[in-house]
Formats: sequence, structure tokens, C-alpha cells
Amino acid sequence: MTQTPPTANSMRRALRRARDGVALDTAEAAVLLQARGEDLADLTRSAARVRDAGLEAAGRPGIITYSKSVFIPLTRLCRDKCHYCTFVTVPGKLRRAGHGMFMSPDEVLEIARRGAELGCKEALITLGDKPEERWPEAREWLDAHGYDDTIAYVRAMSVRILEETGLLPHLNPGVMSWTDFQRLKPVAPSMGMMLETTATRLWSEPGGPHYGSPDKEPAVRLRVLEDAGRSSVPFTSGLLIGIGETYEERAESLFALRKVARSYHGIQELIIQNFRAKPDTAMRGMPDAELDDLVATVAVARHIMGPTACLQAPPNLVDAEYARLIGAGIDDWGGVSPLTPDHVNPERPWPQIEELAERSAEAGFALRERLCVYPEFVRRGEPWLDPRLLPHVTALADPATGLAREDAEVTGRPWQEPEEVFTAAGRTDLHRTIDTEGRTGDRREDFDEVYGDWEALREQAAPGLVPDRIEADVRTALSVAADDPTKLTDAEALALLHADGAALDALCRIADDVRRDAVGDEVTYVVTRNINFTNVCYTGCRFCAFAQRRTDADAYTLSLSQVADRAEQAWQVGATEVCMQGGIHPDLPGTAYFDIARAVKERVPGMHVHAFSPMEVVNGATRTGLSLREWLTAAKEAGLDSVPGTAAEILDDEVRWILTKGKLPAATWVEVITTAHELGLPSSSTMMYGHVDQPHHWLAHLRLLAEIQQRTGGFTEFVTLPFIHTNAPVYLAGIARPGPTLRDNRAVTAMARLLLHPHIRNIQTSWVKLGTDGAAEMLRSGANDLGGTLMEETISRMAGSGYGSHRSIRDLVAIADAAGRPARQRTTTYGEVPAERIAAGLASDGHLPELLPVLED
Repeated sequence: MTQTPPTANSMRRALRRARDGVALDTAEAAVLLQARGEDLADLTRSAARVRDAGLEAAGRPGIITYSKSVFIPLTRLCRDKCHYCTFVTVPGKLRRAGHGMFMSPDEVLEIARRGAELGCKEALITLGDKPEERWPEAREWLDAHGYDDTIAYVRAMSVRILEETGLLPHLNPGVMSWTDFQRLKPVAPSMGMMLETTATRLWSEPGGPHYGSPDKEPAVRLRVLEDAGRSSVPFTSGLLIGIGETYEERAESLFALRKVARSYHGIQELIIQNFRAKPDTAMRGMPDAELDDLVATVAVARHIMGPTACLQAPPNLVDAEYARLIGAGIDDWGGVSPLTPDHVNPERPWPQIEELAERSAEAGFALRERLCVYPEFVRRGEPWLDPRLLPHVTALADPATGLAREDAEVTGRPWQEPEEVFTAAGRTDLHRTIDTEGRTGDRREDFDEVYGDWEALREQAAPGLVPDRIEADVRTALSVAADDPTKLTDAEALALLHADGAALDALCRIADDVRRDAVGDEVTYVVTRNINFTNVCYTGCRFCAFAQRRTDADAYTLSLSQVADRAEQAWQVGATEVCMQGGIHPDLPGTAYFDIARAVKERVPGMHVHAFSPMEVVNGATRTGLSLREWLTAAKEAGLDSVPGTAAEILDDEVRWILTKGKLPAATWVEVITTAHELGLPSSSTMMYGHVDQPHHWLAHLRLLAEIQQRTGGFTEFVTLPFIHTNAPVYLAGIARPGPTLRDNRAVTAMARLLLHPHIRNIQTSWVKLGTDGAAEMLRSGANDLGGTLMEETISRMAGSGYGSHRSIRDLVAIADAAGRPARQRTTTYGEVPAERIAAGLASDGHLPELLPVLED
């Protein structure tokens, strides 16, 4: 594509800004990408200074790194059709060459073992994207060998490589979902996928290099990079230059990579790779990217990404022009193999490591070996390295630098779940002392790192803090709601969600009338006990003040016997249910949830086990390698009776990714809940509101819940969860609002009644979050349920709720009385409670004798 060269003035201006360390914009970066001659020399000198400052700060001045690796092409089948690729082939060619559709385990392990013997420490596993979705032969191979999909085979082979050879897998399986990352993170210290370009036209227009390749859509690939960051996976990405992009598009690609790196701090390296035309491809006649073009792109990338970034350029693609790349600002040569070829560029052999060391020394740099996971992430540890991988990584890493120990013995080590998970540890009395002693501090010690980049998040959240503008007629909407709420349009519903004053009063009266017609006047409640079995969690939810690192003062984990003890105590005072949820503890095996449910059922067979949020379900399934359906079936067999519909927050990913760093996407939440319903496991449904959301998000959330209920009928109730801001990290960082107003609470409760009618009959309000008076007001606004006695509650209390950790039966009845309504005890599924349970509850007033007094509202 012909482009107008920059003017001399624009080049001088951009070079001066680069020399002065001033942040570049996209236009200036595009100018600098075209620097040549003395201008390019000027640009590379300033880029090298930025690189050198970063190496000095990292404690490895004058060091350039590489990884000693073997290249394992697990399958060369792919569903994409990139016009420059010779790696990918078709089933017929594989058969004629005597190869299977995938490398066999023996073939994979033979390469890995030979690499280990040569001192390699990385197994680079590269493959085509989702071949089973295009090629029946790939699907047949996976079925015949017992794998649900390609990712399952990648996971299985990664475990065998770890156990049988000691090499560390670095995985390049192409486009991955959030769930795929959860499946693979326990078996690989690092992963990667080239962004290549953000130029959508190269994918969407016929003749483009990525046309016909669904996995090369830039938006899809950027989502993969973000999901890697959300999942705390050290990730490699980069650009492929010279495939038809403009300089402006190349600059935009670099800024897109910088945005992801800033937001999640998870991009461990960027590869700047130059296009090389290959015979027998559609792009065989296209000229190679010039060396000057590559050098300029490396230098601009260094300026954009900054001193802490790690930049790599493949040494086998530059005809030994190593000094120019070092001078442009790289600090890494990537994977270099003494054993296997570069299967993506087979015509370009790797340089000898000795030659690479000599050439690096000539440029003033010492060559040092690293692992597939970069030193920064080795030193960070959790949550970036799964506990199952730590023994494998630490066996090969220099503890002082995080680089590879070149003399380390590369040998297989067991990959297994921790043997002792449910050992009581930490502040196990937090459920009692939270009401008297409180939490140790208002935030975790890793507040500035664990949640991502607060400044980038503040920019992302800004639109959600601007109120919606509503033009619809509230009076007309009220008339429709009173006549038939199922006929409310989105515009009318949105108008009512904004109602205030007399209109809000009218809305609440209408909702209360609908409530009376749907479920009568009885206010229901359940005698239940919350059991939060651990608060150790590294997911990084920005609204959560409950989660702690294992070393934090308020961290705790209960033993199985303690869980069972609490369930038995609850039964003795009339409980019919235990609600059990916990943090995503990195040591927790996927089968631990079965053990928890089984422990309760063995101790108290009649207790209803309402447990495990969709996030915990996904965690369990990915850690065991089971599908969601298989895992939920096993959990049900272990004693699970129903599932909390928590972890929903707001079912809009734009809002979710501000609220949570690593929690499951909205679509995965829906998949878990609908699968549970299909298996006969009912669930509640929830919405947490009043943070960075707006009423149009509430509307979409409620519409989605109603649609799910019409399909499955599995929701027992809808629970309103007002955001508790006091100790929430996203509030402490100055991003979220200080929770919903009373107006918001009334409007959400009333509209939940109307928008979910007649599909979800029960609307629950939270005394934990609203207090006695607030809960009574919601009962006058369309709610009919008060939730439970709880007996203990730490999640809201850790967030700063001031309404205590339990309510007695008399307390709940009093709230109903305040609303002028009778009260009735219910089961989890809103059935009748056996007389024996009612009597036991009344005898103890539904709370444990040793519980502390309820805090005053």
C-alpha cells in the first residue's frame, strides 16, 4: 500500500519527543516507523537508552536473554486459512507423509526427552486453531484417543511433559476462551498468541492475508489478550509486520498492546516479527519486510511500551544482523533450539547458541538463559504461577534473578494436587470476631498490584459514572406497568428505573400489588447458616473486600471437620440449609468441593446443601478436567442440592471487566446456571448494583434472567445485592460510586418484581446490606422474602456493612411486622418446613447460643 512519507518537520518533532522521553501519540509513532538513515539511527539510540534504563532497574544491566527450547508442533491442522502460512496443512498430506492428525504422546515425549538431555528447559507447543471445528479427521482422532477437544489434549500432554521430562510447557494453541485459560493455567507457566495486527480490513476484505480466518479477527485476538490478563497468565504476544498494514495501523496495533499491558500487567514479552514470503502460499509474491522496517518498529515499540517491557525479535529471520536489533532496543532473542527446527519458518534455521552469545557480546551484552516464563513473573509467584507448577519452575530458576539456572537438572517431577488442603489455618474465628474486632486493615497489602492498573481502569469506568439521559414518559410507563408489566418496552422500563418522587412511590405501589397477586402477603425466610470455608483468593475482584492472600492477617481456611461442625451446629438450632461459598484458593483441587458437600451430608444427612457459585463451579471443572455438566453431576452425587446464583454482579462484560479482574464472563455464568438447571439443580439469581453501572445495565440484566427462567424454570428467587462500598478496592481507588441510593434500591426492587413477573415469583431483599428499616421498605416495594438467619456472615461485613452477621427468627418476623405483613419459614426451594425443624428453630430462636448480640442498625 503506497503511503505518503512524513515531512522533515514532523520527523524532527517526533524524534525530539522520543529523545526527550515524552509520550508519543499514534500519529507520531506512525511517523517514526518510517525513519530511515540518520533519522533511524537517532531513533534507535533513544530506544536503546530506554531499554538500558529498564534493564538497570530490573537488576540485569547488559543482559540479553533467550530460552533454550524444543519446538513441538502438536498438530498442523487448523480451521484458519492465513495466506502466508506454510505451517498449516491438510489431512490428506499428513496421511501421505505417514503422520497422524496430531502428534502421538510418544512422539511428543521423545522430542521433550531429547531436549531435556540437551539442557533445554522449554517445550514450545504450537498448533493450529481448533482443527476439530473444520476437519472431521481431527475430531475423529480426538474421539478415538478420549479427548473432548484439542485443549484437553494440550492439557494432558503438558502434564506428561512436566512429569516425565521436566521441561516447562509454553502453550500457543491460538485463540482461547476465558475457560480455556482456566483449564490450561495449572499445567503451563506461560502461554502466547501473536496479535499480528489490529487492522480489521486485512481480515474482513477479500484478498487480505487473514480473510477467511475466523480466529484472526483483531477484536477476537484482543479479547484473548485481555482474558489472559484477567486470568493472571504470563502471556507473550506481538506483531507480524509487512503483511499489508499501513504505518498508522501498525502504530495502532502497538498502542492496543500497550493498553492491554497497562491494564493487566500480564504481557511478559512482545515479539516483533518480520514477514518472510514463502513458496506455495498465496502471498509468495509479496516482498519481505525490510530490515530497516523491522529495526524502526522495534525502536518505536520500545518507546511505546517503555523500559519495563521485554522485546524480542527472532534471530533466525534477520540474516545475522543481530547488532542492529540490539541497537534498536530488544532485550531478548526468544526461543532457540539446539534440537528442533522452527516449524513456522522451516527455511530459516536457528543460529547456534554460541554464535548468538558471540554476536551479543560484540554489541556489549552478555547472553543469559531464561525460562519460558519471564523473571518478573517467577519472582511475583502467586497468582501468576499456579501452585502445582511452582515446584517445576523453582527447580529450574535462579531464586535471586528469576532467570534459568543453566546447570539445573532437567528431570520430571510430579504434577499433582496438594495433599493437605483442608487444614485449619489463619483467622478461623473471623465469622465471630468480625462484629467485635473488625478486619485488620481496610485493604490487602498487594492493593496496588493485584487488581491491575487503576489509572487504566479509571479511564475504562468513566462512561459508567455518567448518568443516563432518559426521554420516555414515566406516566405512560406507569400505566402500562399497572395494566400488564409483561408489556413494558425497554424504553418504558428504563424510564421507570429512573423514577423518583411521586412517580417512584407509584411504581412501588404497583410492584407491591403485583407481588400480592403473585405470592400473597406472607414474608418468607429460611433458617440457614452461611459457611465461607476460605477467604484465600487471587481472582482479583475489585469490588470484593473478603478475599485475602494466604499470608494476610485476616486470611483463613477451615478444615472439613470444622465445616461439618458448623453444619451440625446449625441443624441443632433448626436450620434446613447451609449456604457454602469460598474464595478461589490456589491450593484447592477441583474435587475439594465434592469433599465439602460430602462432609456436610455425612454429618447431617437432612441438611440442604446450597453451595458453590458459578465461579467455583468453573474452577472445579477446569481443575479436574471435567466438563461443566460432568462436574455438576459429580457434585450433585456428592450431596449438592442447589447452587447460589452469585458471581453474576452485572451480566454485562463491559461492567464486569471493571468490577472484576479475573472472574468468569457473563456467557460462562449463563452456561453454568443453565447447565445446573438442566441437571435438576435449582439456583437463586442475583444482581449487585450501585458501583460503575447504570439503569440500562440493570434492565438488560433482568431481561436476561427472565429469558433464562422461561427456558429452564430453575431460578427459585431473585436477590437484590446493593454494592457495599466502604472497603471495596474499586471504591478505595476512587472509581466506583458509594453504593446505591435509597431511590436506587426501591426502583431496582420494584422493577425486579415487574420485569421478572411472572417467571421468577420470589424477590428477596438483603437485611445484611440494608438493615432492618431498609429491608422493611423493600418489602413495601415488591419484595416478599428476607433471605435467611445466616448465623454468620463475613463477606458483606468485610466490605463494611454495619448490620451484623445474623438475625434471629424473631428479628426477621419483626421486619415483616414493620411492613405490616405476616411471616413464614420456608425451605430453600420455597416449600413447607417440617414441624420438627420449625420447633427446633423456635426453641433456639434460630441462632447459635454463642453468637454475639446483633449490632444495632
